[in-house]
Amino acid sequence: MKTLETIVEAIREEWTQQDQVRDLTLQRSRLLIRHCANSIRATHRREYDEARALLHEAAQAAEIMQAEAAPFGDIASAGYLLDALKEYAEAALVLAFVTEGELPDPASLGMPNAPYLNGLGEAAGELRRYALDAMRRDDLEQAERMLESMDEIYIHLVTMDFPDTLTRGLRRTTDMVRGVTERTRGDLTTAVGACKLQDALRSFEARLERRASDDA
Repeated sequence: MKTLETIVEAIREEWTQQDQVRDLTLQRSRLLIRHCANSIRATHRREYDEARALLHEAAQAAEIMQAEAAPFGDIASAGYLLDALKEYAEAALVLAFVTEGELPDPASLGMPNAPYLNGLGEAAGELRRYALDAMRRDDLEQAERMLESMDEIYIHLVTMDFPDTLTRGLRRTTDMVRGVTERTRGDLTTAVGACKLQDALRSFEARLERRASDDA
């Protein structure tokens, strides 16, 4: 027959273990986020091998973190854990879009759907940054490709009309995607117009030079 002491002691042991796992999960989530941020930074620098290596480290951290948290439902669904997974999805998707590689799905990244889709939305913000860098290099073709990817992300996310408790704030993320996509479209339109003007000026100057040469 169980005594009150044994019952309470069992609860104490379970909570002690849960508290330890929670602290460890917080540490792993910070490490995971750091790997992902560095991977995105490497992608922007076009150091794609480095970005992939950091993603591999992130994948290992995510797998261990989720395995340790799995026995405790409240930890496995905690915001800090899902936020870390969102960052992982974002880093993996940014690299795939930029390099035109195969897009990972939630299963291949080993994560639930909600952090994946929110990470997909966050990736649009990084694609805008990549597009702006391409415009500064006068690589309008690359910028146009980033805008097309951003459009595709928004088109799919806007169809996800489900309760916020299921999507974990996806509606707000989708609104963000719409905003950054429209701003990028405006920036690219301006850049294309400026490029056409420069081409026209160069063509005009070339005609003037030819005319001056013929008159001479």
